[in-house]
Amino acid sequence: MSVIESEVEESCGQATFTERRQQPLSACITAALERYFHDLDGHEPQKLYEMVIAEVEQPMLKVVMKQARGNQCRAAEILGINRGTLRKKLEKYKLL
Repeated sequence: MSVIESEVEESCGQATFTERRQQPLSACITAALERYFHDLDGHEPQKLYEMVIAEVEQPMLKVVMKQARGNQCRAAEILGINRGTLRKKLEKYKLL
């Protein structure tokens, strides 16, 4: 589990399903990032944007592919992206 994933889990993971539905994903991410910066203790983060995108994108792709029962066309539709783009992202994260 990565740093951001563990921060999100700590920020939002202990909540019940109903509580999570009422708490926007952005609130979980905000809390995780604030904790991440706090834990850096003055050190400068490196490639933060790239790290956050990878941390969010990979699990999102896994969950959506599971929801779509492996159907890439359906998953691309759910995500609102082109199937070719989805395929490239799946290859990037070795999810094929």
